[in-house]
Amino acid sequence: MRQNAIFDIRTEGEFLTQALRTFSFQYYNNQVYRSFCAHLNVKPDQVKTLEQIPFLPIEFFKSKNVTSSTQPPEIVFSSSGTTGSETSKHYVTDLEIYQQSYLNGFTGFYGDITDYCIVALLPSYLERTGSSLIYMVEDLISKSKHPKSGFFLKEYEKLSHLLQELQHTHVKTLVIGVSFALLEFTEQYKLSLKNTIIMETGGMKGRRKELIRQELHQLLKDGFGVREIHSEYGMTELLSQAYSKGNGVFECPPWMKILIRDTEDPLTYQKEGKTGGINVIDLANINSCSFIATQDLGKVVTQGSFEIIGRFDNSDIRGCNLLVL
Repeated sequence: MRQNAIFDIRTEGEFLTQALRTFSFQYYNNQVYRSFCAHLNVKPDQVKTLEQIPFLPIEFFKSKNVTSSTQPPEIVFSSSGTTGSETSKHYVTDLEIYQQSYLNGFTGFYGDITDYCIVALLPSYLERTGSSLIYMVEDLISKSKHPKSGFFLKEYEKLSHLLQELQHTHVKTLVIGVSFALLEFTEQYKLSLKNTIIMETGGMKGRRKELIRQELHQLLKDGFGVREIHSEYGMTELLSQAYSKGNGVFECPPWMKILIRDTEDPLTYQKEGKTGGINVIDLANINSCSFIATQDLGKVVTQGSFEIIGRFDNSDIRGCNLLVL
């Protein structure tokens, strides 16, 4: 199958066709996923809808090599973790698919990357290796071609001067950062930015007291002087990102979709507006697994948009007893 055909998807029917093709391909080429499907007694000839496709629990990326390709990986992305804890690993055999996905996704939501100065405040990610977010942001910084684009650590005074300079010269700016670093900045500096997008990527756990989204976003809006806080939803196990332009409501690019599973029965699905576990279809994951049951809780707001409510506690995860495969 032509792997970059996913970037031509425009309709629900085209998405379904590509998803079913991808499911069949991964069933026959991914040993871990095929074993999982076999335990559920599901085969490609039985599957006609998205809801009939088995979603692999995301924990498999911690213990298995989840790959649908015989090619050696060009890069291995890994998740963060505490000392001694098991981390997820995503074996990426075709970096061009990842690059197409994040660049097409960004362009679809925000326009031409060369219109922006990209400022990254991602200290916790820079402190380790294997971050897919750092790979993406480094490439976006490079493709922006703006001389002031770059990473900042705790250089808050320098960052404050830069953001004000970009404001005065009317340069469109994107600040992408982890929540705790953005908060730390606003505790020292108060700005009023008109040409700047502030985008948080999460990342408060273990650094500061957890805040609900509304409280976090209000603090950031007050600190940066912006009307909305944007957000990025991505993870090590995905090669695509969903974006929110405000109010915590995310939208997916055309090759990505969210389904909400029942927390008591992971093989059934919730209706619009009902909270449950987030299942992600990411067709850019053609060479790993495109159908992933995450540990995030959320709900579909309207067709094509969703909210993140929180995460499962370990005691809440049900339907994952097949992890012994």
